[in-house]
Amino acid sequence: MTGTRLILASASPRRRELLNQLGVSYLCDPAEIDETPLAGEAPEDYVRRMAQEKAAAVAGRYPAPEYAVLAADTTVVIDDDVLGKPRDHFHALGILARLSGRQHSVLTAVCLHSASGLRCELVETKVEFTQLSREICEAYLATEEPWDKAGGYGIQGLGGAFVRSIQGSYSNVVGLPLCETWQLLAANGIETALETTGE
Repeated sequence: MTGTRLILASASPRRRELLNQLGVSYLCDPAEIDETPLAGEAPEDYVRRMAQEKAAAVAGRYPAPEYAVLAADTTVVIDDDVLGKPRDHFHALGILARLSGRQHSVLTAVCLHSASGLRCELVETKVEFTQLSREICEAYLATEEPWDKAGGYGIQGLGGAFVRSIQGSYSNVVGLPLCETWQLLAANGIETALETTGE
């Protein structure tokens, strides 16, 4: 599969930055899909389905083996509830209040659609927040940071100050688990800065 071009099915600047860390050459073509959870759908099944649907939506425009499509979906889960991106100020305040002083899970499904089929990895990270006052939540929501992020916070930004502890992959919480992504790409012949052509 040497020479396969990678397509990132995402507009997320965080995912682009993380993929850049791997030294991969790629093009961006975001997927437009319905991200509504199904009734009774488990969080793990939801993120896996979202990543698979994103990959499939974009793969239809880029035939294998010339192209491979990488897609990911990240969600924050607490009490088995999927916390999406904040809809408005009141919703965001409620999300932060639920996360305050507690541990939650961040789930990311990463899928690669290539000539060898569809391969997916699911990664979970446990994140514990410190106690947050109403005033602190309001101050955070006055910034631009929370609004386009699952769970209403960015660990790589100001929201990182809320994180007391983390168990698992940090890059997963940002939006793309680097270890699993690298392994998916390498196993499918897509070169990163860690591989050479061997030619």
